[in-house]
Amino acid sequence: MSAVWALLALSSSLLVVVLAQGGKYSREANEAATASSPKRQEAGEFRVVKLNQIWEKAQRLHLSAVKLAELHSDLKIQEKDELSWKKLKAEGLDEDGEKEAKLRRNLHVIMTKYGMNGKKDAQLVDTNYIKDGTESDVLDDPRLEKLWSKAKTSGKFSDQELDKLWREFKHHKEKIHEYNILLETVSRTEEIHKNMINPSEDDQFKEEILHGKHTELKDKMRSINQGFDRLRKISHQGYDTASGLEFEEPRVIDLWDMAKSANFTEKELESFREELKHFEAKIEKHHHYQKQLEISHQKLKHVEGTGDKDHLSRNKEKYVMLEEKTKELGYKVKKHLQDLTSRLSRGLQHNEL
Repeated sequence: MSAVWALLALSSSLLVVVLAQGGKYSREANEAATASSPKRQEAGEFRVVKLNQIWEKAQRLHLSAVKLAELHSDLKIQEKDELSWKKLKAEGLDEDGEKEAKLRRNLHVIMTKYGMNGKKDAQLVDTNYIKDGTESDVLDDPRLEKLWSKAKTSGKFSDQELDKLWREFKHHKEKIHEYNILLETVSRTEEIHKNMINPSEDDQFKEEILHGKHTELKDKMRSINQGFDRLRKISHQGYDTASGLEFEEPRVIDLWDMAKSANFTEKELESFREELKHFEAKIEKHHHYQKQLEISHQKLKHVEGTGDKDHLSRNKEKYVMLEEKTKELGYKVKKHLQDLTSRLSRGLQHNEL
């Protein structure tokens, strides 16, 4: 079960926000686009009250346009999972409450990621290595800060490679956040379990769940250590001599590493590899729209100061279009990640039977 627990971490990270092309939307695109329709906005952005409250709070924070779009896609995935869980609960299929606990954990990850968990030191104003080649986010880890500082000034990376490396650093930071959240959850559960006066009949089952969580913590820490070793190697040697990898996107690299240890046939592994190539292309497209959205936001702020109404109107139209594209594409990336994670989980479970 250890690899399966580790795999669950991937679907929480994450990170990204989405949009489709063309006149006719796919089913996923329709799900994402529904939220932006005027009718939807009158009733609230989301169908779950607490998610609407989070979204409304986010509007009042100093988040960048890219970060808001990313949050929107995270909340859309959370909404989908919450509604699926409500259906399961109505059918009596979550008696142990484990799926509900996972939902709470995922929401905690989202709140922490966007600085809405009540901790002042967690407030994130921006997380993009886009504007003027500088970043305004912090990595919250002296080792990461030192590595990033060396990489920036080494002269070994082009602007494009620095952008890619910054995404890897962010991904690593998110994995550490998820580890800390899980550790806090496990510690709290153990404390409650320890202080129980009258243990219930399903105590043995809860013990098994806790054991699984400890295994998941170990797997997460192993992944964090491996990720740091990779970042250290690339930071010192550059991508040309250090990477040699089939994929560049950190989430895709994690998935591919796990796929190679799953019980896939050669044909299944090749099929998964091709699917990962499509997924990585989708992520790259999303990064493109994120950058365009950031540029559009900067232009809009500049034009607002000129008083040119016609120019302002044109820029607003372009900004709204890019914002919706970025939201929709972000949703599709996250949904694709969930599908890949589920597919890989089945392979890992079979491997451990």
